[in-house]
Amino acid sequence: MPLFGSKKNPPAQTVTTTTTHTPQRSSGFFGGNKRNSQVEPAQTQKSGGLFGGKRNNTVPTNHHAEPHHSGGGLLSRNHEDNSIVAARERVIAAERSEQEADRALMAARQSVKSARDHVKRLELEAKEEARLAKIKQGQAASLSKRGKALGRHDHS
Repeated sequence: MPLFGSKKNPPAQTVTTTTTHTPQRSSGFFGGNKRNSQVEPAQTQKSGGLFGGKRNNTVPTNHHAEPHHSGGGLLSRNHEDNSIVAARERVIAAERSEQEADRALMAARQSVKSARDHVKRLELEAKEEARLAKIKQGQAASLSKRGKALGRHDHS
């Protein structure tokens, strides 16, 4: 008896394979995506490079001119990495938050300035009222002196 339970004569299996070609996107560093929309049995040549991009150049066996789609590569806005898109959105949100914070800070500074100006006006008003009260007090004292001089001809 075998150790792992394998059989010496496996039954013959018939393998039927069907291949369907689904176009796959590939992109290079700076180059664009190149692919054929209809692919028939063909010979595929792969070439690539740092600036030329990775391309699948498919040569159809029936030699019909096939339309191809070309577009951006790694730095294209048509197809960007999700992490780049998410990072860009976070940066934009942070910039917006900074702008709102700047507006709030300016509003707070304006409010503080307004409050300080109000306090200064109150101090000036109080100082002026104190000055006027001092004048009034002096006038009242003068009148009081004059009032004491009255009554020397008192008939009591």
